[in-house]
Amino acid sequence: MTAEVCSKHGLSKGTLYKYKSKYGDMEVSDVAKLRTLENENAKLKRLLYDTMLDNVVLKDLLGKN
Repeated sequence: MTAEVCSKHGLSKGTLYKYKSKYGDMEVSDVAKLRTLENENAKLKRLLYDTMLDNVVLKDLLGKN
């Protein structure tokens, strides 16, 4: 059965077991909420990185004047 599921979805057995350990005890709605939160977290991290990069550039420009 595991081999069938893996081949049907194009996953390796290791990936399937990783997903099962991460999401196995969750309901579908919980998984959807988790993915939404993970996506939001990734966006916030990118915004933070961009802001930090802007600060470095501004400090560099101000330091040269």
